[in-house]
Amino acid sequence: MKHLFVVNPQAGKHDASEEVRRRVSQLGASVAAEVYVTRSAGDASRFVRERCEAHPDEQYRFYACGGDGTLNEVVSGVVGCPNAEMTCLPIGSGNDYVKYYGGRDRFLDLERLVEGEVHAVDVMRVNDRYSLNVCNFGFDAVVCRTMTEVRRKWLIGGRNAYTTGIVKALFTGRRTQCRVVVDGQEVHNGMMLLCTMGNGRYVGGAYQCSPRSLNDDGLIEVCLFKPLSLYRFATMLGDYRKGTFMERPEIADKMTYLRGRVVDIESPEPIDLTVDGEMMRAARYHIEQLPRAVRFVVPS
Repeated sequence: MKHLFVVNPQAGKHDASEEVRRRVSQLGASVAAEVYVTRSAGDASRFVRERCEAHPDEQYRFYACGGDGTLNEVVSGVVGCPNAEMTCLPIGSGNDYVKYYGGRDRFLDLERLVEGEVHAVDVMRVNDRYSLNVCNFGFDAVVCRTMTEVRRKWLIGGRNAYTTGIVKALFTGRRTQCRVVVDGQEVHNGMMLLCTMGNGRYVGGAYQCSPRSLNDDGLIEVCLFKPLSLYRFATMLGDYRKGTFMERPEIADKMTYLRGRVVDIESPEPIDLTVDGEMMRAARYHIEQLPRAVRFVVPS
């Protein structure tokens, strides 16, 4: 087994490539390891795919060293490669997917990560891309775009970037026209506030948008909200953070929460959709669950 550490130097508050090299060197000669620093967007996917295809008889484990965007690029390279498994060394700002398994600190224990256990997990195919954690549109897409713009800014960026995005979206992103079909059944046609489709449970560093999701059950967790008044939505944010929003009967008539294997989205105009925090833009989206499509390593 070869251990390949794919480092995004743009993740987090500073370039952590030298820190990763130092930690990898401390693993010792018994671990066949290599560090690769990405050069641009999409480079991680290209590197992973080319390495797997060039050496089909070699077994690889890829470590996404960055945030959820880096993890998304690595999973996009790993899907369909039988000689590859993957995991995450979370040095980004959000690190949402690993919260499913207990959080960032657990995955920062590199020795235990190298000795980790393999779990087969689901992956969503979103048009021609892939999502390991959550994809969403409407209000959350405005939040995500704002996060990208402010993530390196003092005070409003970093771990506060998602909150900054929410404040902006409260005034600019509360109504999106769309039609949503789950497993052939229309569940919405008209204006909506937000819609999330999850295998993981968290977005934005702390918000539980899919609190009941399982990442290996072959199903997508779909949560859609119809438009809410500014006051009503603002009072719900605390429950959205804690994942207890489904326990509030006063918003039951505004919410659709279900599971499915295929989700189709149509809009009169192109709309933003986030894929593990990365932006897409189209008028139609076809989202299909790929059951247990990737082997994901969890610290021992």
